[in-house]
Amino acid sequence: MTPATATPVARPPRFGLLRGRDFRLLWIGESASSLGSSVTSVALPLVAVTTLHTSAFAVSVLAAATWLPWLVIGLPAGAWVDRLPRRTVMLVADYVSMAAFLSVPVTAALGMLTTAQLVVVALVAGTAKVFFATAYRAYLPSLVQGEDLLEANAKLQGSEQVANLAGPGVAGLVAQLFSAVGGLLVDAASFAVSALCLQGIGHREVVERGPRRRLRSEIREGLRTVVADPLLRGNMLYGCVANLALTGYTSLLVVFLVDDVGLSAATTGALIAVTSLGGVIGAFAARPLAARLGSARAFLIGKAALPPAGLFIACADQGVMLVPFVVASIVIIAGVVAGNVIFSGFTQGYVPTTLMGRVSTSSQVVNFGAMPLGALLAGTLAVAFSVRAALWIMLSIFALSGLILLASPLRRLRDLPSGRMEPPTEH
Repeated sequence: MTPATATPVARPPRFGLLRGRDFRLLWIGESASSLGSSVTSVALPLVAVTTLHTSAFAVSVLAAATWLPWLVIGLPAGAWVDRLPRRTVMLVADYVSMAAFLSVPVTAALGMLTTAQLVVVALVAGTAKVFFATAYRAYLPSLVQGEDLLEANAKLQGSEQVANLAGPGVAGLVAQLFSAVGGLLVDAASFAVSALCLQGIGHREVVERGPRRRLRSEIREGLRTVVADPLLRGNMLYGCVANLALTGYTSLLVVFLVDDVGLSAATTGALIAVTSLGGVIGAFAARPLAARLGSARAFLIGKAALPPAGLFIACADQGVMLVPFVVASIVIIAGVVAGNVIFSGFTQGYVPTTLMGRVSTSSQVVNFGAMPLGALLAGTLAVAFSVRAALWIMLSIFALSGLILLASPLRRLRDLPSGRMEPPTEH
């Protein structure tokens, strides 16, 4: 039964959930924010490389700073989010991010921009992202329930991947016509759009709170829930290894394409944009694949069968050798995104709402906490050997990461379980 406190969102035959005003506002805001973040993922390292002329290791430090907050404050953030109105948390995070990114063009115009400031901006925006992403995952099930969660995640991931497709090209074009710094203005504006859309949502969630306990006890409950469940635990361990490898790879990607392959900023942005087609394909293929093959099998194909294709990425060079780079990138991104869509919908319907924030951050602290380590490892390998050699190593780790999922109970399932889990009892 649908809880009385939630506003049900109908699923009409055309446009689906987008016919509902509240979900449409959430979708528009997230699409705008995703576009800005996609621009920044290229614009920020471009600022470091082309404006400040920093080293490959310094660029990897920027990537590490973006993800470090998950490792430092992820667990308490989950407990705090479970106590607070999730939409309010998301709004505050939007405003903080907007201010952080606006500071870069301001100081650049004054001739005061430094690499240290870029690192601080990455840390502040990364901290805001911890709270936003945690609140967002906990907020969505109050707006959309049941089987509609798969459609909701597919639409949100689909628009995010379209943004990923456009963002790098926009960043490269802005850098070519104006400056790389200008790309960060796009991200600041996107957070303003996201905040306006969130404010326009009519649905008012009722935060379901369990008995208030000490923060440490609430954190421990979220961790225990993830560790005790073999499906959540297996996905968390896989995410740790896969994210370490992928962050190491992506932290060096702009440096690799600009310095090693010899592409311009505009061409680099356009090429990364083309590879983002994989995300669009994965987002829209997730639902039909899950229906045809079974959700567990489709998840395993995306996360375990496709990653070895990434080994072709390190073969990139000018001319025809850019083809394996593009094809392999599309394949692995499609697999990752399809798997994310399927498992996100499963988790939001599986985990009790009173635990959603803590369970989400318990997994993400492990998953995202590995990201700064991956970026620093890749940067160290690039200094010790070469950027191309570092890519080979990181992509090899990613290719092997699917073995973790194959060692879990997932390999015996056709579909992921439906219905709510039973939280473990404290002994």
